Amino acid sequence: MIDEKNNGNIDPASIEELRQSLPEDEILYDLSELFRVFGDTTRIKILYTLFESELCVNDIAQLLGMTQSSVSHQLRILKSAKLVKFKRDGKQMIYSLDDDHVRSMISLGLEHTEE
Repeated sequence: MIDEKNNGNIDPASIEELRQSLPEDEILYDLSELFRVFGDTTRIKILYTLFESELCVNDIAQLLGMTQSSVSHQLRILKSAKLVKFKRDGKQMIYSLDDDHVRSMISLGLEHTEE
């Protein structure tokens, strides 16, 4: 892959092969947006509280010392990014992580930062 005659640079055929393997810009944009959502400490705290159990907005607000309004706002962002889901329990909405992918991303992120 490395072309010794070309000062250690990757040879042109390999560059083209790598270029072809890149995901489309739209997919990379969506991935960038997903990571942007993770870039907010408040949203990370909310995701972490949902890591172990399903909670309603009031419970999350009490746990994090936030208003219900601000928690609801962040949950809307997390829901639109498909990171959380909800189910209705009477008049309450109960939130949880959307799927095991979200759980894995949080676990891997924590593992990486604790190294």
